[in-house]
Amino acid sequence: MIDIGINFTDKAFSKDLPECMSAAHAAGVTRMIVTGTDIKGSRQAVQLAETYPKSLLSTAGVHPHHAKDWRPSDYETLKKLAQSDKVVAIGEAGLDFNRDFSPRAQQEAVFQFQIHLAIELNLPLFLHERDAHKRQLMILQEYSNDLPNTVIHCFTGDKTALFNYLDLGCYIGITGWVCDERRGKVLQELVKQIPRDRLMIETDGPYLLPRNIKPKPKSRRNESKYLPHIVNTIAQLREETVAAITAQTTTNSRRFFSI
Repeated sequence: MIDIGINFTDKAFSKDLPECMSAAHAAGVTRMIVTGTDIKGSRQAVQLAETYPKSLLSTAGVHPHHAKDWRPSDYETLKKLAQSDKVVAIGEAGLDFNRDFSPRAQQEAVFQFQIHLAIELNLPLFLHERDAHKRQLMILQEYSNDLPNTVIHCFTGDKTALFNYLDLGCYIGITGWVCDERRGKVLQELVKQIPRDRLMIETDGPYLLPRNIKPKPKSRRNESKYLPHIVNTIAQLREETVAAITAQTTTNSRRFFSI
């Protein structure tokens, strides 16, 4: 299994990262991709991937929450970071009109800078989107002829959003949100409709601990060792075997990220 999104730069992992990776390997997770969410975090993500080359890879990018901090020099900074062979995507980029931690115009500008960078470097795009589907889709459509591999990470949208992204050629990342009996009901239905060759899996740890783990872990921290639980839930919902989901999502991730 490949966890395509784990926030190992978060302070929640500062004391026991090697143990977390060992636990993930024991659970069958062979690779983990560390998410870069701002310039500092992207540097840290790359450093981690270079420190643990057999286990980790990374992305490099600026999350829409941090778009307000973007400086003109950040384009070249990200470009330089992406020269590392451990960087497999640009992102986490995109739009977030749910919290609006950054002005929307700034979010859109920084998003487009990162699209340009991904195209220039021929790297995949690792995207965030919350309550901004229509605008994000419009921006992506502007680059449809040149758009590299693109994944909507931690997809939680509706049926219209799902099929609009699929029509554009996007892959879909599924997290423990699909295990949530309160918020995940729509996703539980939609996950059945994602084409097998577009489906990828992720924890987004330390966030989104699957709610249906039994017995419930003492810690609320999500981590890569719980990825098999997400796979099990997806397999049940799609009425496929765990082995089939594991094999397909691993194949998809290797193809998408060229790993």
